[in-house]
Amino acid sequence: MSTSKAKQKVQPLTDQEIQQNYSRLQNELQSLAGKIGELEQEAEEHGLVLSTLNEALQVEPDRKCFRLIGGVLVERTVKDVVPALQTNREGIKKVIANLAEQYTAKERDFDNFKRDYNARPVSSA
Repeated sequence: MSTSKAKQKVQPLTDQEIQQNYSRLQNELQSLAGKIGELEQEAEEHGLVLSTLNEALQVEPDRKCFRLIGGVLVERTVKDVVPALQTNREGIKKVIANLAEQYTAKERDFDNFKRDYNARPVSSA
C-alpha cells in the first residue's frame, strides 16, 4: 500500500449512502457469481457434447451432425463441428477466468468498504 493511499481518509457517508453502497456491492457480487455459474454450466455442456462427438470423430468424421447457430439449425460434419466447439469452450473458460478476477477484486472492494465503514447486514427483526 502506498503512503499516499494510506494517508487518505475515508470519505464520510450518510447511513443511507452506506446502506446503498453496501447493497450495490452485494448485488454486483451476486450478479458476477450468477454469471460465472451460468458460464461454468455452459462450458460443462460443451464438454459433454465434445466427449460424445470425439468418439464419432474417431469412427466416422464425415458423419452428419446438426448445430444450432443463432437460432438456426445447420447441418455440418463432426470434423467441422468439433474444432468450433473446442474454440467456444476455451473462449467460455477465458471469460470465466476474467469474471473470477473481477469477482475477487469486487470482493476485496466490498471487504474494504465494510471495514472502512464498519458496515454489516441489517437484521430485520
